[in-house]
Amino acid sequence: MIQVTDLQKIGIGLSCFGVSFLFLGVMFLFDKGLLAIGNILFLSGLGCVIGVERTFRFFFQKHKLKGSVSFFGGITVVLLGFPIIGMIIESYGFFVLFSGFFPVAVNFLGRVPILGSILSTPFINKIIQKIGGDTNRTRKSCFTGKHSA
Repeated sequence: MIQVTDLQKIGIGLSCFGVSFLFLGVMFLFDKGLLAIGNILFLSGLGCVIGVERTFRFFFQKHKLKGSVSFFGGITVVLLGFPIIGMIIESYGFFVLFSGFFPVAVNFLGRVPILGSILSTPFINKIIQKIGGDTNRTRKSCFTGKHSA
């Protein structure tokens, strides 16, 4: 079983509070204070969960430079007082940075009983495959039921 340290538990809490503040900031018509606090809490929580060194290595890899610049540039624009523009830039950076995780998340969501049947409808399946990329990471695709080669 995986051991979770106290620092990682604190990091998970900080990240959850960060996501909550970001959500509230968007719900309250892009309140720049809530968005700024949410960004700071999320990044500090990420640093606590995976460690500061691994966080820096994640964000500053050469192939992720475009996403990192967009993500941190968006945070800077939010902190400067332009929350809508900053969140658009930050969302683009987040999408570029974490696009490698989307196929895994889509595959997981496809195995959830109710969501799987919704995601397997033809129209939604086509959109999911364009956004999520290759969902055939496992031996059998959860959407098509076909075995991958």
